Amino acid sequence: MSKPISDYALIGDTHSCALIARDGSIDWLCWPRHDSPALFVKLLDDEKGGACSVAFDGLDGTTRRYLPDTNILETTFTTRTGRACLTDVMPVNPPSPEPEEGPDGEGESRLIRMLTCEAGTVSGVFRVCPTFDYARRPCTPSVEGTSVLFEAGDWRLRVNAHRQPDLIEGRAEIRFSLAAGETAYLVLTHGEDQQDAAIDDFAGARRRLETTEAYWRRWCARSTYRGIYRDAVMRSALCLKLLTYSPSGGILAAATAGLPEAVPGNRNYDYRFTWLRDASFTVTAFVMLGYVREASEFLRFLRERDGTYGRETRLMYGIADGMPQEEELDHLAGWNGVRPVVIGNLAEGQDQHDIYGELLRALCVFLEAVDYDPPEKVNDRLPEVLDNLTARAIRHRHDPDSGIWELRTGPRHQVHTKAMIWVALTDAARIARNIEGVPEAKIAEWERVAAEVRDEYLDKGWSEEKQAYVGAYDSHHLDAAVLRVALFGALDPTDPRTRATLAAVERELGAGDLIYRYRMEDGLVGDEGTFTACAFWRVGCLALDGRTAEAKATFERLIARGNDLGLFAEEIDPATGEQRGNTPQGFSHMALINAALRLEDTIERYGIADAADVEARRAAE
Repeated sequence: MSKPISDYALIGDTHSCALIARDGSIDWLCWPRHDSPALFVKLLDDEKGGACSVAFDGLDGTTRRYLPDTNILETTFTTRTGRACLTDVMPVNPPSPEPEEGPDGEGESRLIRMLTCEAGTVSGVFRVCPTFDYARRPCTPSVEGTSVLFEAGDWRLRVNAHRQPDLIEGRAEIRFSLAAGETAYLVLTHGEDQQDAAIDDFAGARRRLETTEAYWRRWCARSTYRGIYRDAVMRSALCLKLLTYSPSGGILAAATAGLPEAVPGNRNYDYRFTWLRDASFTVTAFVMLGYVREASEFLRFLRERDGTYGRETRLMYGIADGMPQEEELDHLAGWNGVRPVVIGNLAEGQDQHDIYGELLRALCVFLEAVDYDPPEKVNDRLPEVLDNLTARAIRHRHDPDSGIWELRTGPRHQVHTKAMIWVALTDAARIARNIEGVPEAKIAEWERVAAEVRDEYLDKGWSEEKQAYVGAYDSHHLDAAVLRVALFGALDPTDPRTRATLAAVERELGAGDLIYRYRMEDGLVGDEGTFTACAFWRVGCLALDGRTAEAKATFERLIARGNDLGLFAEEIDPATGEQRGNTPQGFSHMALINAALRLEDTIERYGIADAADVEARRAAE
């Protein structure tokens, strides 16, 4: 029986990351990069998948938290004889001085576990059993000096600890017996080249912890956000930072692969890649929190991958090189037996024409945040960037596509896509009026085509039958993505038709505060959960319509649906409240941040208003 998806915490070093269960077991770890083959994969196969676990004698219970303003995890274990705190950290070594561009911290491909007895006495054992290449590569362990080395071809994992690890049935075991004030430690290091830098004493482990704690606290201190939802917003920001790959500036959609969106079902994808849509919206979240450098780093990623921010813009990218082929790992049982476990992602080849709007909105928000005075490498070819993206948006304005949800049932004329083409053209015009080098006639042409696109989707996207904007032209199916375009200004949130659409989505796609993205045949097996980001989009629409009391109450109930650490996967099962899909999901967390900021902004403008207050204000106007 697999552990609940909500059981998992995330730690990382902006190069790779690990998932740690409530019981202290590291069940997912990819080294040296986020998208490298997992060497701990118990998350996806309870029997075959390796892990780094900890077992206590006489365990009674656990609690956990992140150290404030960090991505360092503390898990407290209470036993019949005492209490101990396990601190898990992946060290980050910030360069000095911080470079204008490039990584703001260097990873070590290392994970440190420090266990301190806080009261009484505790005893137990750490167990380390890697299963390299998603449990496809048998490994050979050997004792080397005071460490154990696991090898599988070119892959290596070294285990150092407070005492010599024992080799028992192919795994490393390190027993501990601690009195109050005593500490045991375990260090996992990837790669043979790290042997010279192995941590083989407590002082070395403590120095890495202190340096990394200082890094995360400095990073949090850079935030300009001072609102009432600081805990939820900053935990989401810290999560998004963990989902970056700092050497390239790319941003992952999620930390995992193969976790199911439907139980049972076959919706088990790999999200360890950079979706342009997800990453661009994450950039806007970073900018609004004051993290302009993170936004600039994503633009660096696109510049280095595409040459000119859009000349060859694609739906998704590998975080450092090309996309792998989609592949099923038939030997893995899957989370709770839900197969197939998929790595790679076939959606790479789809047409999704909303991405031009996604990128141009991110670019527009970034440029306005720096008063149109960006670093030279961002600014040097902006007119060409605008030409590239607007030309592609216009060229595809009449084309059907697979849309934001990457449906595998064939292309349609998606309302969301058409609206995002309008966003692309209007934001390009907005940028062009604030820089030099774009002729007025060209800007006017973009605005003219944008008006035509808007008129078209307002006409063809409206269903008299549903009294709502639907997901695609000539369709009667509702789609929560339509709410999202209201947040981009492509629909007026106070227009009666937009209000009617919100009401229809709540009625047909709603499950209390939660929202399904759609309810129609999509060519896949199983009933997926509600889509977490959609629920936050609804909060944004309520806020923009002035219904701030309802929006505030809904938002506060939603953030309580995260796990005990404030993390969200992709979806939530409305019947059980369990999280579903890959975790943590960047799209969920950036939607939370945007909803919080939008809510607080509208409360500042309208106060706390309910529906009756809104109607009274409209009547007065």
